[in-house]
Amino acid sequence: MMAPSQSFSISIFFPAFNDERTIGELVNAALEILPALTDDYEVIVINDGSADETPRVIDELSRAHSQVKAIHHASNRGYGGALQSGFDHASKDFVFYTDGDGQYDVREIARLLPLMTTGVDVVNGYKARRADSFHRVIIGKIYNRVARLLFRLPIRDVDCDFRLIRRKALQRIGRISTSGAACLEMIRKLKANGAVFAETEVSHYPRIHGHSQFFTFSSLTRTLFDFCGLLAQAGLSVFTSPRPASIPATAEDKEAISPKMLSLSE
Repeated sequence: MMAPSQSFSISIFFPAFNDERTIGELVNAALEILPALTDDYEVIVINDGSADETPRVIDELSRAHSQVKAIHHASNRGYGGALQSGFDHASKDFVFYTDGDGQYDVREIARLLPLMTTGVDVVNGYKARRADSFHRVIIGKIYNRVARLLFRLPIRDVDCDFRLIRRKALQRIGRISTSGAACLEMIRKLKANGAVFAETEVSHYPRIHGHSQFFTFSSLTRTLFDFCGLLAQAGLSVFTSPRPASIPATAEDKEAISPKMLSLSE
């Protein structure tokens, strides 16, 4: 593996809700790989009102490692609220996030980095094979297909929360809501503001500990309601307007991650 590079800086954050048994391993994996990528990094954990030992675990990690920040929500703000908190606290040029439940391997960020080249604003993962129950796989496929059709999304897997984004691109879209369709809203806003997307395959693993807060009747109902709200907000333009042209990048925006990063994918 290559020597550390100072050509870019990166914030990695994990939204965490009752993830006491997985979040420590994820943070340690991030701390293991990041020094090989860059000298300028931070790891942020957003405790979204967890009722288990997640707060204690991340506080201990923060005390043990100066690069780790523990952010606590007094109550659960929902996934969109946790994402927005992560974006608010990220201070580096690039922002990467994935979930705290351990269904993605943070070390696979090495697959995303080589694609963050000149002019690219977002590198999105897509699941090689979804490692969930049959009904979750079917619901996910329907959601993705409908979302891509109605909103003309430039990515194939809107609910794959394994993303690398330029912080300047996030700053251009403003805040996102706490809705059940927060990721769809974010991707739609990024697209509307001219973001250029790249994609790569990533691994997806079965959830071993805990249970998803999304696949409950109330959460699915809220997501459907929020989805319809976004559709109404977009209006007929989702069918009639052309894909927006990319906003011309400034010289500063065009700074890409060093081509040497390509060696990480070998």
